[in-house]
Amino acid sequence: MGAGGWNWNDAWIFVSAVIAERLERDRALHAALPVAGATITDLLAAADFLHHSVPSRADLEESVRRLAGAGLITVEDEVIEVAPAGEQLWRTRPFSGLSSAVMTLQTQLNRVAEPGYTDWTLGDTAYNTAVREYSMRLADDR
Repeated sequence: MGAGGWNWNDAWIFVSAVIAERLERDRALHAALPVAGATITDLLAAADFLHHSVPSRADLEESVRRLAGAGLITVEDEVIEVAPAGEQLWRTRPFSGLSSAVMTLQTQLNRVAEPGYTDWTLGDTAYNTAVREYSMRLADDR
């Protein structure tokens, strides 16, 4: 099935989505709230945690389009969830720890799936709002 074509940013965003969604799921369960997926702000926080940088709007938008188009994540408005195919990919990956998870996932993506495309747009306002919210979280030490 896989013919390559996935880049490092795609794997970075995918691993970030997995981390962000799991953190949000845990927070919701502990607070007895409904589980709703990860926001763009959550995704930016996880990406920064993994790589000590925040993806640009264009890079984030392109990777989300490719991942969602391949059926690995779902995105509605600015809420991202890992799809069943993405969960399967994550669970069956060779375990490598978080320090090398992105490279491991890029290799795994290139073996099992081809990038897709979905017509999702992340506007400048939504991206800038998410960056601002993430900056406030950092300032609040959350």
